Amino acid sequence: MSRGTLRLAADAAGIAQAATLLRAGELVAFPTETVYGLGADAMDEAAVAAIYTAKNRPSFNPLIAHYATAAAAFGDVTPTALARRLADAFWPGPLTLVLPRQPRSAVSRLAGAGLDTQAVRVPAHPIAHRLLATVGRPVAAPSANPSGRVSPTTAQHVLDGLDGRIAAVIDGGACAVGLESTVVDLSGARPTLLRAGGITLEALRAVVPEITAAEPHDAEAPRSPGQLLSHYAPDLPLRLNAREVAGTEALLAFGSPLSGSPLSFNLSETSDLTEAAARLFAGLRWLDSQGRAQGLRGIAVMPIPLTDLGVAINDRLSRAASR
Repeated sequence: MSRGTLRLAADAAGIAQAATLLRAGELVAFPTETVYGLGADAMDEAAVAAIYTAKNRPSFNPLIAHYATAAAAFGDVTPTALARRLADAFWPGPLTLVLPRQPRSAVSRLAGAGLDTQAVRVPAHPIAHRLLATVGRPVAAPSANPSGRVSPTTAQHVLDGLDGRIAAVIDGGACAVGLESTVVDLSGARPTLLRAGGITLEALRAVVPEITAAEPHDAEAPRSPGQLLSHYAPDLPLRLNAREVAGTEALLAFGSPLSGSPLSFNLSETSDLTEAAARLFAGLRWLDSQGRAQGLRGIAVMPIPLTDLGVAINDRLSRAASR
């Protein structure tokens, strides 16, 4: 029988214990403002490899390296003027930048899936910041869930998927944003949005007007995390943009709910996209668990506007529906 995963308090003692485990090559999940991350010492090749094993994650899917400060992050990649402008505007925060890897970088090549670039981020969550500052080195951290499944926004979600497969999780409560970070590629001729997330394209363009959204990517060779087509998937199949709901379906509602479902979860009764983003993954998890227990056959998803955070929400839903 595998050992259980420690559930650490989000206090000084818990953070110190988590940092000790990370420096010893263990895997520790921790809260960020987006979702819970599954951390490993990014300079330890064996620890980074353990992330892929614990998550059953394809080794060609790169990881984000997390840092306590922008200065530390820019020590491992080559920052451009645009990178510094975006960092000044959005770091600490839910923004990941993909930049050319510095030749002197000690971050494991496996963390970047062997690419000549590395994804870097400075999270805003105070617990994540204290942990990174205490560890004193970059921490590679994808979402703390089995690969392709719904991302975790609470410590219990982490344990539901990875208990016994990782050393510990810091219980910092629910994540505020609830969607993974926005990813911007600055390694090419033009700044490109690779993944919509907690920072909208409109907000990015206010700082970098020339940024463009990526063309359809090569899912077999992603440039950043979160680009695989089938991702964030519950067991029950999703039906998007539902205008009606069957009695055999659970309902993921937005605004005034449809009638006819025996089970529903409303992302936001007031049609607030920020609230909907924060509740998305928890809602999918709950409907999937309760729906399967009730013998339902799928989840109908009401339409969500393709504006602001709705772009990121629809991105996650379309990936979840492609399983």
